[in-house]
Amino acid sequence: MASGLLHKFLHLTNFRSPFLRTAIPGVAAAFALQAAVGVPSTLLQSERFYDASGSATFLSVALLSLYLPALRARAAASLAGLPRPPLPSLLHAFTGRAGGFHWRQVALSAAVVFWSVRLGAYLFRRVLHQGHDSRFDAIRAEPAKFAGAWSGQAVWVSLCLGPVLAVNAVPAAALAAVPPRATDVLGLALFAGGFALEIAADRQKGRWLHRRQEKLHDEPFMTEGLWSRSQYPNYFGECTLWTGIATAAAGVLWTRPAQVGLGFSGGLVGKLLTLAISFASPAFVSFLLLKVTGVPLSEKKYDAKYGDRKDYQEWKRNTPKFFPKLL
Repeated sequence: MASGLLHKFLHLTNFRSPFLRTAIPGVAAAFALQAAVGVPSTLLQSERFYDASGSATFLSVALLSLYLPALRARAAASLAGLPRPPLPSLLHAFTGRAGGFHWRQVALSAAVVFWSVRLGAYLFRRVLHQGHDSRFDAIRAEPAKFAGAWSGQAVWVSLCLGPVLAVNAVPAAALAAVPPRATDVLGLALFAGGFALEIAADRQKGRWLHRRQEKLHDEPFMTEGLWSRSQYPNYFGECTLWTGIATAAAGVLWTRPAQVGLGFSGGLVGKLLTLAISFASPAFVSFLLLKVTGVPLSEKKYDAKYGDRKDYQEWKRNTPKFFPKLL
């Protein structure tokens, strides 16, 4: 039965456009996975699995987009009564062997996997320790709004993974026709730097909270380490890593072999479309963190608690909100 459903799904999404052939299944999977966790969570009024399910959806959709061509080939062989070809090896992408994946596809998909596993585990541990997530205090008991948060997370996954879905939609042979570019190096470097910054900021905050629980200090809010350079260094790292993924993707998607591989003519419209798909990712993340959930909710909470304290006012006045100060 499961095999039949998979064949039906692959048939329904077998569009002529290589990009849609990858993007539509990925977006559909994102909404399906969020619904599978969101519906019972809404009924139970529990946000315990919100961040964990988001990270799992990122991981699942990234891997689905990477393996979709192989899954389609295996499904076609099965329907024709032929032996199913083996799944391609990830290592072959870096050895120059023809067929299978291209190293850019593996690198960007792996970046998403590493990020999603790390952040998902961190946030899941945090919500288990705290027992709740204050972001949902106002909407947890309102089914429509709470369900909207899960749908919004599916939108977040879909938009953020846009550049990865696009790169994975390009045939490996077309990507192989594009030699290494400066945007490959710059993009992966930005991802690595942003990822490292986010990890460091979260660990510093975790150690600070642990010391406070152990009564080793009585500071009400954190102003040390990276948090003395930026009020939200973890958010800066998050936006930076997605900018890196977008940069690496856009650099190769702009080229004619990739444009043709996506079913575009290679003209200006196709190039602008791939740029929009790529950079919608960090733009949406930045908007979400700076204007909707991250900074506004945190600032409102801390301003209410510490807004009348001179040390808090001084920290806010002297510390950049987003871009870290170097000196």
